[in-house]
Amino acid sequence: MSRRNRILALIAVIVVIDVIAFFVVPPFDPLPAEDGTAVECVYPICFINGNLELPAPHPVFPVGHHSPQGLVVWDLSISNTLLTLWIVAVFVLVLFWFMTRRPTAVPGRRQNIAEWAFESLESFAMSLGGPGAKPYVPLFVAFFLLILFSNWSGLIPGVGRVIWFRAPTSDVNVTIGLALCAWFFFQIQGFKHLGLGYAAKFFPLGEFRKGIGAGLIAMFVGLVELLLEFVKPVTLSMRLFGNIYGGEVALGVLTALTVALIPLAMYALEVMLNLVQALIFSTLTLMFTLAAIEHHGDEHDESAEPSGTPMDPAVVAGAH
Repeated sequence: MSRRNRILALIAVIVVIDVIAFFVVPPFDPLPAEDGTAVECVYPICFINGNLELPAPHPVFPVGHHSPQGLVVWDLSISNTLLTLWIVAVFVLVLFWFMTRRPTAVPGRRQNIAEWAFESLESFAMSLGGPGAKPYVPLFVAFFLLILFSNWSGLIPGVGRVIWFRAPTSDVNVTIGLALCAWFFFQIQGFKHLGLGYAAKFFPLGEFRKGIGAGLIAMFVGLVELLLEFVKPVTLSMRLFGNIYGGEVALGVLTALTVALIPLAMYALEVMLNLVQALIFSTLTLMFTLAAIEHHGDEHDESAEPSGTPMDPAVVAGAH
């Protein structure tokens, strides 16, 4: 079968699945009739309303458990988004284990694909952060792959409609968790590389040696940077959640209104946008980490220097 025929066959399969899903899992929210004895669906109102809901994650364990109302909740249960995230994580690990097992000097197709994927992401990270980004390439790749496949899981037919499964990144609780993991990581790296000098970025008390005015200005700038530091996990989580959930809503509305014609193009666009969002999250995490370990002139704490002697610039350059 030629490539053209394969593409046409794939489009036909998607259309058939979409039509079947239209009747099995209707993409609309029926409205009660005026007499209260039946239901009616006024096109396009109920088709749009049925896809505009902002669902809280559904708990799948313990069975029968009900989570508190709200978008962001504190509840000790396993939600459908968390379950899907675990499945995606296991899938990514098994996939790369399968593709890299028994490595050989002359790599086969599976090993070539795995090496090409890692080396491409490594080259991209190094082009952005320079040599200092190399120690953080594994984290960059891990975040990218986990978020990418989490995003793409929402495009699988049934995910999001079946109560047990939902795209992890369409749940703000999951994106906040990912953002907090990234945030704690680059805070730890900042203290690891700069010691107490990392705190001097936000509280530059040493600037008072240059005068009260210079010290007050430096403290004001440091407090602004401190506030921006706490905004980082919010921007990381909300950007990812908003784009993924918004894309699902747009795809759901278009599918409900047009059945299977326009959604094919929208589906292809979502595949690309999901990849971009995974790249943005992992790239920002990398750049925030590099910014955290960067020295700000003479603001670093002298106590971090060995034996009370000035730190060798070569050592600093090597550390970064």
